[in-house]
Amino acid sequence: MELIRQHARVTAALMIREMSTRYGGKPGGYLWALFDPVAHVVMLTLIFQTIARLPALGTSFPLFFATGYLPFHCYQTMQSFVSGTIKSNKALLSYPMVTPADAVSSRYLLQASTSFLIVIIVMNVVALESDLTLHIDLASAAGACFLATLLGLGVGLSNIALFARFPIYEQIFGVVMRPLMLLSGVLFLPHLIPHPFDDVLLFNPVVHAIILFRKGVYPEYWAQGLDLNYLYTFTAISVFVGLSLFTFSARAMREG
Repeated sequence: MELIRQHARVTAALMIREMSTRYGGKPGGYLWALFDPVAHVVMLTLIFQTIARLPALGTSFPLFFATGYLPFHCYQTMQSFVSGTIKSNKALLSYPMVTPADAVSSRYLLQASTSFLIVIIVMNVVALESDLTLHIDLASAAGACFLATLLGLGVGLSNIALFARFPIYEQIFGVVMRPLMLLSGVLFLPHLIPHPFDDVLLFNPVVHAIILFRKGVYPEYWAQGLDLNYLYTFTAISVFVGLSLFTFSARAMREG
């Protein structure tokens, strides 16, 4: 019990430190965290409104792109933030009370809460701007965001260990991930892609998180291609593999 209390105290202290270093030194603080998703939604809306009369779903371009980009943002920012945990907290790991697990926990909790806050704010802004009344299925929408953060956590944990052992992997991973937004269904509905490319896209678990989120926002959306069992299984395996690699590498992280 004492170890749990110590872990909670250290994690809380690290969260405060992360908030201070990540947002405290920038004008506007948390407003900077909103800039990326808002900028992407606005940019995509301006581009596609010039080439299409209606989005692939519904009548609002901002809403369509927000429902695609926000769950993707939950995954991408979590994966990136967790992957950099050890590099950013190297000096603190020299203290016996601070463990790599504390650093990861603080980053996950901070980024998850930030991502959920961003989703709530952006969705409300889009609804007001488009004069829409949304009937959101909170279970589907919140579940999609939560699963996206867990998936990001699993990938991030694996990356911590693999980046430390194989420096070239970090470069390869960065290159491979660049087109991920285009391959995750942010800009389109996967079932509208010609066969067999639609089936190939569905191997990407982020696609299923986005479909689930859109299903929670659009009551009329049939969510073709959504496989919840695949999303749950892939996320669970990702977290398990990430935790295993992270645990086996914990001592090397502290000593390296």
